[in-house]
Parts: sequence; structure tokens; C-alpha cells
Amino acid sequence: MLQGKIHNQRTVLSRALRDHGATLPENAKQALSDAANRLLRVSDRLWHATSVDELRGLEGDAARLYFNVFDKLIRVECPDLRFQGRSRRPPKDPVNALLSFLYTLVTHDCRGALETVGLDPAVGFLHRDRPGRPSLALDLLEGFRPMLADRLAVSLINRRQLTTKDFRSLENGGVVLEDDARKTVLAAYQERKQDEILHPFLGEKVQLGLLPYVQALLLARHLRGDIDGYPPFLWK
Repeated sequence: MLQGKIHNQRTVLSRALRDHGATLPENAKQALSDAANRLLRVSDRLWHATSVDELRGLEGDAARLYFNVFDKLIRVECPDLRFQGRSRRPPKDPVNALLSFLYTLVTHDCRGALETVGLDPAVGFLHRDRPGRPSLALDLLEGFRPMLADRLAVSLINRRQLTTKDFRSLENGGVVLEDDARKTVLAAYQERKQDEILHPFLGEKVQLGLLPYVQALLLARHLRGDIDGYPPFLWK
């Protein structure tokens, strides 16, 4: 699962360099390239981890590398839409509010997919079990964060489908999406789920919206001994 997540984080950065490298400042290109290379080294270290806690530590290292350069992906010139680092419970700025909302949507899809294939969404591997927490759904979510949430968040901002007026500050210092903005995000998310992509393990095209179900099915097959390992979805 973590190999899939870090691979897909690298793909987000690599795609930004491929699609917009010509217009990015040189320091931004260098930062994205360096982060992608360092993520690859973290990914290699996963194979040598000897405990779940060590895996969690490496995942944290990867997250810091990734989010340290995430602001380089945002191309709009608006100080209020800059990304200064990941914050949650509550999110402290518009970008974090958008990411948290999208993560919630994908988690819901992962939870439904696990239930469909007969797995308990509350019993996870990476996320510790807590009452009311869908730990396995959060585990499954990890590989989908970059492609289904992070990439869409950046697109919505860069295409100016969302602006500062679409967010509201709360008394506790948190930031949330306005109701109309939530509808905009939901519509964009549903549209994104209609896109087709070649699944590298299955060798056939599937809609993005079906990926949580496909990966949940592969996980169930592994847990039941039908396949030797869990093949993460590797975005290219």
C-alpha cells in the first residue's frame, strides 16, 4: 500500500514537471525533481523495514518530502491560496480544507468498496484501530490520495474553478468550503471518476471511480490466499 502511495506521489510531481516544466521557475523545477528523487529512495527503504512502526515512519518522511513542494504545483498568483504545509482537524487554510474534503470523499468510496467485497473497513494494518474509525478504508485510501484527491485539488485551483470566495473561516481558526463550492468539488470529483485508465496489474482499462472496488477486491483475494501479494495501483 505504501509503495503504491509513494509511487503515485512521485507521479504527481513528475506530471507537473512534464506538463508545466516549461513555465515553472527554475527553483521550482529543481525542488520538484529533487523531491521525486528522494521519494524514490524512501520507497526503496520500505522493502527493508522490519516493523509497522518503521513503515509508518517512512510514510511520514515521504509525506513531508511531498508536501514540502506541494505549493510548487499551485500556479495561481494569490497569497491566500498558497500551501504552507498540511494541517487538519481543523484545516487552517483553503488548500488544506479542499484536500480534507476530497480525502473524505475518497475514504467514503473506499469504505463502500471494502464492504462490497466482504472486508471490515474498521480493521486496518497501517492505521491503528479506534472506535468508529474506518482503519482499513484509510489504509486503502493511501494509494488514491495523490491521483484522486491531490491532483484534482490542484486542478480546481489552477483552473480557477475555486477561488478565495469559496472558503469560509471559522471561529476556531479552521477553514471550510462554502456550500456552493462543495457542489463544485463534488461535480468535479464525479466527472474525474468517469475517466478511464489502464490498470497495470489487470492489463485492462477501468474507470477511476471503480479503482477502490478493484483494489479492495485484489486485497480480499490476497487475504484469502488467492494471490501471493497485494498489487497496489501504480499511476503512470
